Amino acid sequence: MKKKLIFWLAAMMAIGTATMMTSCSKEDTPSDSPAVVPEPTVPAARITETIRKEKAKATVYNFEYPSLDPYGKAATLSGSIVVGDEVEAGKQAAGMVLYNHFTVFQKDQCPSRGDLNIVLKVVGSKLIAVAPDYYGFGSTGDKNQAYCMSRTNSQSSVDALLAARQILKEKGYIWGDYLFNLGYSEGGQTAMGVVRLVAEKYPDIKITHTVAGAGPYDIGETYRQLVSSGETSMPSTVISTLLAYNEYYQLGVKNSEMFLDPTLSNIPTYLFSKDYKRNELEGKLASTKISEWIHPSLLDFKSSLSMKFMEVFEKENLSKGWKPRGDERISLVHNTLDACVPYANTTQLAEFFKRAGFTVDVLFTSNRYQDGMVFVFPVVLPPLSDNMGSHEAGAIPFVTELITVICHYLDIKPWFTITPEELGGV
Repeated sequence: MKKKLIFWLAAMMAIGTATMMTSCSKEDTPSDSPAVVPEPTVPAARITETIRKEKAKATVYNFEYPSLDPYGKAATLSGSIVVGDEVEAGKQAAGMVLYNHFTVFQKDQCPSRGDLNIVLKVVGSKLIAVAPDYYGFGSTGDKNQAYCMSRTNSQSSVDALLAARQILKEKGYIWGDYLFNLGYSEGGQTAMGVVRLVAEKYPDIKITHTVAGAGPYDIGETYRQLVSSGETSMPSTVISTLLAYNEYYQLGVKNSEMFLDPTLSNIPTYLFSKDYKRNELEGKLASTKISEWIHPSLLDFKSSLSMKFMEVFEKENLSKGWKPRGDERISLVHNTLDACVPYANTTQLAEFFKRAGFTVDVLFTSNRYQDGMVFVFPVVLPPLSDNMGSHEAGAIPFVTELITVICHYLDIKPWFTITPEELGGV
């Protein structure tokens, strides 16, 4: 696995409120009314740093932009714009990529703090890439991350795209109409959240093709399956999900009501510090056996505590409750052996699109580029090494598919290879 993988060959591994304000006179205002505190003014989008990546032949513009926090209030978020040398100011780029990053825990792993691995590869196709940090990283690194909260993270992604377009325009860049929406794992969930958000609120944004891999599109179903199996290959993701939903949905549950020691005591050191990468967390934070660190009340789906979480999980469910545009083109890639994000997430999402009138096809098909098509790309890949479990291995066909899709629309040949070690940047 130390040799470079050529991913178009790797495909052969596949088995298939604003608030209305009213004014009143002093006489109308009760003397004990609290003072109205205006929301803070959020600065316009701006470049904070320009970094030259000579080896990748690309320029990175780190930027901050106005968006919303998990409570729906104004916030300044951050991200990166990456422009390859093939695209010069005044010359037209082929289009843009919105890259939604995978699960990260270390503060230096977000795009604007340096983790741009796969993004630097993608821009070699003459596309300009936009990569948001999400809430809880970059400019909001002092906050707990809004982990796997699809509505919050998709809003940060769409706002990053809009801000990046304005920044690029001011710098003299021009680009074509292609817009690719990509993401794996948490990024896959965010990418599908972008599809939902654009359908609901942004009629002027047209996504050419979405490639989403192994996303927890239904957090409730993900939780049910993992608890029922009793095992998860990435306990840090389950813990982070419970922490984020508890905090940002303001459930008021104490950590001691969710977790057992030593995991309970390990959370501040290994999660909240943001000093550790995911592969450094597992084993130190918690074991793969869920019952050893989760509170018994959360193992009982009929308990009031479990039902409280299930209620808010349902609010983020991407497999129901919204109407997709009829012209979407979507590829869903997932390893059927995934021990972190159950494959049912993909089958349920595919069924949702089928009920909405989409054509759902499985395995290899040229029809994936037609309007109203959801292409499901299931693979069977066991863990490939100690650092590449079944979930991580699923990133191989994801990269294969994103290359295949981009090559089709841009009419180019595959333009990069990547090593297994570099898959950490997916």
